[in-house]
Amino acid sequence: MGADRPDDAEMPPDEHPDRPPHRNENGSRPAASGGGEAETRSREECYVDLCILAAREESVAARQASAEEQAAAEKWDEQKGESHRMWGEYQRKWPPADRPPIDRSKDPPGSWRSDGNKFLDRADNCQVDAACDRVGALERDKISPAMRAVESQDPDRHLIGFDRRLKDRDRIKEKVCDKIEEFGFSPEKAVSSVSDTIRYTFEYREGRYTQGVWADIGHLKDQGFEFDKLKNYWSDGQYRGINSQWIHPDTGQRFEVQFHTRISFEAKQLTHKAYERIRTGQADEFEKLVLKAFQQKVSAEIPVPPGAADIPDYPERGADAR
Repeated sequence: MGADRPDDAEMPPDEHPDRPPHRNENGSRPAASGGGEAETRSREECYVDLCILAAREESVAARQASAEEQAAAEKWDEQKGESHRMWGEYQRKWPPADRPPIDRSKDPPGSWRSDGNKFLDRADNCQVDAACDRVGALERDKISPAMRAVESQDPDRHLIGFDRRLKDRDRIKEKVCDKIEEFGFSPEKAVSSVSDTIRYTFEYREGRYTQGVWADIGHLKDQGFEFDKLKNYWSDGQYRGINSQWIHPDTGQRFEVQFHTRISFEAKQLTHKAYERIRTGQADEFEKLVLKAFQQKVSAEIPVPPGAADIPDYPERGADAR
């Protein structure tokens, strides 16, 4: 009666389940009875040492990622020179000056006609211009200040091409003509349905791209913008990057936000004239083949940031979607 449990005598005092472990004055445990080396650091010191080790490992990983990005940038700069030479060869084969001009001599005053021969009469053209003026005022007073606020939340990336945030008016009118022809929209409704009359581009370092895109989607939602669409083109053969569409809540105005790295943005700029030429519908089949091959060659040279291709479309496209 009152005897200890059979294993009590064999259990070291420090390990007894009913007693707190013994500690030295500095918080460390005493040396093991077997003669092993005692831990001389306090818990706080151990924690600080672990933080220092983690920071060093993170620093090494960051330097390695930076070196990889630098190597990719140098390779791109070399390939970019070759792409410029290829584009020069294309222009020698198909000189822009040799393209027949569009005949506008019989068009009524105040009307509009594109190089692709799309047409707006005077009344429709005036309505489109007025709608574009309203879009410009909304961009200046509402949307761009909010986008600058989003930009200020992360100094590790920035808006690029901000001075070209309003789409060229001739290009808007071309899209308006397509909307009127396809859906029977009024000129004003056609302008409001063009998703990129206002467009912005965020540029990220490759190593921060995927994290940055997710963060900025959240920042844009925090500004009250409605997230409408996202298309991920990082696996595309003609263009690489992510394009998203947003809606201003008070007016319903749509605008576009693109997410790029420096290299993918430069590639977009490099291939833009090829894209525009294909879009006009004036190139014959052989010229279009050459232009598409050029776009594919440039796109194939763009490094894909880690995790970028896994960002899903919104709404997600089906398995059979292209």
